[in-house]
Amino acid sequence: MYAVVFLDAIHYHVRSEGQVVKKAVYIAIGIDCAGKKDVLGMWVGENESAKFWANVLNSLRNRGVEDILIACTDNLTGFSQAIEAVFLRTDVQICIIHQLRNSSKYVSYKDLKKVYTAVDEESALNALNEFAAAWDSKYPKISKSWRENWANLSTYFKFPPELRKLIYTTNAIEGFNRQLRKVTKTRSVSPTDDSMFKLLYLAMNDITKKWTGRRQDWSRIYAQLVIYYGDRLPE
Repeated sequence: MYAVVFLDAIHYHVRSEGQVVKKAVYIAIGIDCAGKKDVLGMWVGENESAKFWANVLNSLRNRGVEDILIACTDNLTGFSQAIEAVFLRTDVQICIIHQLRNSSKYVSYKDLKKVYTAVDEESALNALNEFAAAWDSKYPKISKSWRENWANLSTYFKFPPELRKLIYTTNAIEGFNRQLRKVTKTRSVSPTDDSMFKLLYLAMNDITKKWTGRRQDWSRIYAQLVIYYGDRLPE
């Protein structure tokens, strides 16, 4: 049972059939019900799709993951469809920071601050309407993107501050990916997928050896999880 699972990608160049191609390695990190982190797996995916994500999620299920309360991701193509098929009751939270980065190519973070810092979903939608009224004439795709993804962008509004802070961004896994990049930056191109995986695996072992204990705020977070997911948490 994992309270939260974070999924994010790190990109590498790999030699394939005489050419150098860019590949994404998707990494899953889970926080269990005791507040401790685990790396759950790494997968190479050249194309995101519901089928690819179903394979990833079924791999986790086959290796013993029985339930995930909340999955936090970038806006991964096909992920929502796949998780509904494999882990029926999992809530999905799209990373707000990724959404803001995409929007801030055109407008400032500050222009959307009232949306993502709102006290509740109703206030956030009102702020999004205000943003649309001010900016749609120039950049209509921004509010459209937020509305299209709203079901999974707005999940965190139903939770109290500590739990919101944990799930509204994939920072927990981005920090891990930054550490991987430091270890692997000396190799600009990997000769094969296998050699890349070996390098990542060794780096992962070194990084996770330093992981000790649980989050300092876990007692408060767990108390909130009990309120929302009490019937699914272990005794």
